[in-house]
Amino acid sequence: MRRRKTAVAAGCCLAFLLGTLLNLLFVPGSEHPPPPRDGAPPSPPGAPLRPPEEEGGGGGRAALARQIRERYEEVLRYRQHRPAAGRRPLRPRERRLMDLAPPPRTSAEQPRGRGAAGPWAGASAELSLEPPLLGCGDIRNVSGVQYLGSGYTKAVYKAVLNRTLAVALKAVDFGGHDIAHCVQQFAALGDCYRLAAYKIVKEMILLQRLRHANVLQLYGYCYQDSNDIPDTLTTITELGSPLEMIQLLQTSWEDRFRICLSLVRLLHYLAHSPLGSVTLLDFRPRQFVIVDGELKVTDLDDASIEESSCTSNSDCFMEFPARNFTLPCSVEGRCQSMNEKRNLYNAYRFFFTYLLPHSAPSSLRPLLDKIVNATGELHWGIDETAAQLERVLNLYKSGEYLQNTTRMPKAEYRRVPEAFIPDENYRCWPSYHHKGCLLSVFDVNEAIEICDSYSQCKAFVLTNQTTWTGRQLVFFKMASNHILPDPDKITYVKVTD
Repeated sequence: MRRRKTAVAAGCCLAFLLGTLLNLLFVPGSEHPPPPRDGAPPSPPGAPLRPPEEEGGGGGRAALARQIRERYEEVLRYRQHRPAAGRRPLRPRERRLMDLAPPPRTSAEQPRGRGAAGPWAGASAELSLEPPLLGCGDIRNVSGVQYLGSGYTKAVYKAVLNRTLAVALKAVDFGGHDIAHCVQQFAALGDCYRLAAYKIVKEMILLQRLRHANVLQLYGYCYQDSNDIPDTLTTITELGSPLEMIQLLQTSWEDRFRICLSLVRLLHYLAHSPLGSVTLLDFRPRQFVIVDGELKVTDLDDASIEESSCTSNSDCFMEFPARNFTLPCSVEGRCQSMNEKRNLYNAYRFFFTYLLPHSAPSSLRPLLDKIVNATGELHWGIDETAAQLERVLNLYKSGEYLQNTTRMPKAEYRRVPEAFIPDENYRCWPSYHHKGCLLSVFDVNEAIEICDSYSQCKAFVLTNQTTWTGRQLVFFKMASNHILPDPDKITYVKVTD
């Protein structure tokens, strides 16, 4: 009996997973609304044409309708409002993402009893996105589809378009928590889908409004009918690698510093964004990905621009697992910099404490410790934190951090141009190569200093490869018995100890 129950449960999970995948890829769709039915305006994803009507006594469907409207109004706040006069016309490929005005009804269609006009009668809003670069035609013949993961609302897949471009596909997960909980409570799959889909629409708008090097790029979107629901939505975004903190701790300090610098640049932008100060309410490492070594935020459906209102400082209380803070209440009745400070403290507790100080160059550690301590106590805002991290970058790239260190070589080295040592590797940590000791240096003198610090180092090879800061990559070797010619490398062999 237990095996039978287990098999049934596994079958249900598999069915939900396959259903979501089929919704993403194999149902015909278009970038534009389907033809209007009976003169009614099209029903874009996440926007119900006919929301649940209020029933006598205000039942569950009325509660669901209120939730949908609240979610819709939240999305409205993130869309730039255009002046009423002189609206620009829609471009040919531009899409009305939401039009909540229900079509005129005949007397036969009017519901009876309370709420005859419906909760959204007369409500109309236009939320248009720029023309998509990619659409349904691009994702019909994808290859290499791979499930990446899912959260409460969305499922994410990796796919390859035209055998060249790897992208991420996001869609509402019909087997996810949000849909399952809503259907269990209201028994209305279509409206539950729309409630969940508003989070994707909100994220699409934010991805377009918040243009920054550390915000994931939105490539396009697709509308398609599936599961008896018209106009379900799939977004096509830049693909990144999941942020694995354990793996990051094993990388070089230079790469870990790059992650922290990317994050601070992002938070500085969010604090001064076109929308105002944006906070990431669901601030966890899983909300970020790495693209070409840069950290990028990928999940924005839980972002917020709302600043907490207050009448006294006690209203501006921020609670974290290990620390609590009380911020000042401004004369305007807003908690000062709460969005900014919430982001900054989360950056401290999830990133800075683990990635910044460990294995950093010794001369930079006092400044890095100062940064970690100041953000952990919220003594600094994001402006000062960003300025100090940029200072660290400048010291590191320019080699100024080496000026206060003793650089008297302990041994003599013989320079062998256009040569390299193919083997004789030993391991060191952290290293850019898992089977050898490959480190970055500012110049030859730093390479000599590193080789002198390792008892097993007997030679090193300067390569023609550089890191993101422009520093040269160097292989350190434990012997020099076999030297081969290579025009792109220079070898230094230790001749005295």
